[in-house]
This record gives sequence, C-alpha cells and structure tokens, in this order.
Amino acid sequence: MFITSCAKEGPAGKDGINGTNGTNGTNGANGADGADGTASCIECHSPAGIELAATQYELSKHSYGEAAFEEAGSTTCGPCHLSEAFKFVCANNTPSTFTLNTTTNKYVNDYFVAPTAAYGEITCGTCHSSIHTTYSTGDLALTTVAPVSMSMWGGAKTINAAADGGRSNLCIKCHQPRPFTASAGNGNVLDYVGIAANPTAVFYDPTSTTNLLKPSYRTHTHYGTAGAVFAGMGGVEFAGANSYLNSRHTIDASCQDCHMATMQGKAGGHSFTAKGNFNGCNAEGCHTGVSSSSTDYWTTPRAAVKAKLEELASLLQVNGVEILNRNPDAEANLWVSNTSNKYDGYLNIYDPINNPDFAANNPTGTFQNPSPSNSWTQDQKDFNLTLPKITLTNAQMGGIINFQLCLRDYSLGIHNYKYTMALLQNSIAVQ
Repeated sequence: MFITSCAKEGPAGKDGINGTNGTNGTNGANGADGADGTASCIECHSPAGIELAATQYELSKHSYGEAAFEEAGSTTCGPCHLSEAFKFVCANNTPSTFTLNTTTNKYVNDYFVAPTAAYGEITCGTCHSSIHTTYSTGDLALTTVAPVSMSMWGGAKTINAAADGGRSNLCIKCHQPRPFTASAGNGNVLDYVGIAANPTAVFYDPTSTTNLLKPSYRTHTHYGTAGAVFAGMGGVEFAGANSYLNSRHTIDASCQDCHMATMQGKAGGHSFTAKGNFNGCNAEGCHTGVSSSSTDYWTTPRAAVKAKLEELASLLQVNGVEILNRNPDAEANLWVSNTSNKYDGYLNIYDPINNPDFAANNPTGTFQNPSPSNSWTQDQKDFNLTLPKITLTNAQMGGIINFQLCLRDYSLGIHNYKYTMALLQNSIAVQ
C-alpha cells in the first residue's frame, strides 16, 4: 500500500531548443492600386481649368488689390474689400440691420467683421472659399448664392437674383449701394419712402438744428450700385408718369452671363469685364446680332440714359450753382465718359484736401462746407466762409441719390433700362 503526500512543484526546467520553422504561407492577392497622387490636383489644375481662370483673373480689377491694402484693418469696409472679411460675413450670416444703442440713442450698423478677419486681397478663395478642402471639383462651389439682405435698407429689403442658381447673389453681396444714414440725427438709415412722398419738404437747412445729415463733398451712395439697379431697387422712387418696372435681365439673366462670357480680348471669363464683349448678349436664348453699333440694344438706350443724367444734373442747382461735382480726370473719375460735363457723383462742396481742383472743374462756383475739417489751414477755413451755403429739398436729395445710383451703375441703362429711366425721369419731374 502506497501513501502519497502533497508537495509544491519544483522549478521549471530550461526551455527546449526551438523547433524548425514551418513552411511560409501563400501570398495574398494584390490590393487595388491607390489613386495617383496628382490625379485629384489635375482634376482642377489643368490648362483649361484653374490655370486658365487664373490667367484671365490677372485682367480683373479684383486682382489689382489696391482696395485691399487701403482698407486693411477696416471692420466696416472690409466685408466688400477684404477676402477674409467677406468670408467672415458669409460664414456667420452677419446681419445688415441697424440696432439702437440705448446708451447713446444712436443706431449702429451691424454689418461689420471682427478685427481678426479684416485683411486679405480678393483671390480665388474669396469667391470659392472651399478650395483645397476635398481636393475635388466640389471645392469650386461659390462661397454664397444666398439672397442678399441689403445694408442700405437696414436689412428691411432683400435681393434674390435667382437666375442660374442664384450665382448673381455672390456679386450683389458686394456690388450694392452703401447706406445713407442720419449721421447728424439718430444714425439710422434714411427713409427713402418718406423722401419720395414729400418732395417739396426741406431736407437740409444750414440754419436748422434738426437736419438728418450735413452734406459734404463725399456724401454719396458709394460706387458698386450695379447690383441694386439690376434688381430694380435702390433708388428714391418719386411718384410720376413712369412706372417702376424691370427689364428682362432682372429675371432671365445673371451677372455671369455677360461678365463671364466666352473670353474675347481682355474681356469675359474671370476678367469679369463685359466692355466690348457681346458674346453673352448673343448667347442662345438671349439676343442675336448685338454689337457696339446695335441701335436697339446698345447705342439708343445708352444715349437716352446719358441724356437724362445730364438733364437731371442741370436741374440740381441752388441759385445757379451746380450741386454735383465735375471732374475731367479719367484716372480719378471712373464715370468720366458717362456725361458731357464729366460729373463724378460727388457733391460740389468745398473740400481742399479731397477735391483740390474744385475751382478749375466747377465753373458755376462751389458751396460752403458745413463741417470744415480741423486739418484745414486757417486760410482754407476763412475761404470756406466766403462761399454760398447749400440748402436741399427732398426732391433735390432724392435726385442726388438717383443720379449717383444710375451714374455709378456704369452701364448707362444696360443692366436695367426700365428701372433706370423711371428713376431719372421721375426725379427730373419733381425738380
């Protein structure tokens, strides 16, 4: 009989010698080839794609970059002059409203950007802000095609140029008038409806303490008015014999149809220039046979608008002194060819700093500046006091706004002939 006893295991023995390696397994099937590293680049960066667009863009005024340098750091001008600022207001859906500051009892324009976004030249990425996101043609989508809430109306009106998927809204986002505000009053936008309804009322009286604004040389609707004219809004719509209608362009055409037509010379494509290029006019579904000598669609309407601009300008005067400024310098006056007297849309009010050639350019004299600058010399301040004071009725102020709007639209009625003529003719009738 054997009796076993419980005992702990002893220490492990040494590892044995490794066995012989087994036979290698069979190689798996090759995977599919990956995409060529340059294939996604070539999808856009080809001689017929972005490279061509970039070459055309060199001819664009957007490419020159002057305004971007001048306005760098401006939180209010930046949304239209600076790339990062434009993308900021689009991405944040920045409102174009005016809000009352209850401390100052002044309205403040809400359409501005953060200082950190107030920079940048206008480039491809301004209008195509998704470039180099997915590295596909989808990155070429426009930064915005949303309807445009108008700053000049304090957000009360919106433009939606719906043709071609709303592409024109991208342009109109910047190419719109700047708001006139009651800078001497509560700072809110001017009431165009009220001005139009009471043409004989006094708008500005130098002896009054309740003026909405004090006119100056640079009292103007700014430069990019084309979007509002194209859409058939933006003017002081005095009642009159002419109804406020729109041309077919407003509904059926887009900015790109004419300003990005097939390239011809230095116009078309991404130059955004339409001057001398009628390819967009002669596209299928539009006009046919249009050229610079066409009477129906070019020379006659432009001549008619030019004549109305000159007629309105001749009526805008006080005691024989013209209200509108003349400037024959084609470099400074972008609209020098649009009227015989070379009006630039500014007011004929003394400003020796910004308008030093006032005396030579304005044969009827010049008005006194109600707000002389501290930067003027004493001689300039004394001379200002010798000039006649300006007064304005609502009819004159509305006429000024409508003249500026139609002059600086630059197309002489081509964008929207019916609306342009109605504004000018009804303004003439109330002077």
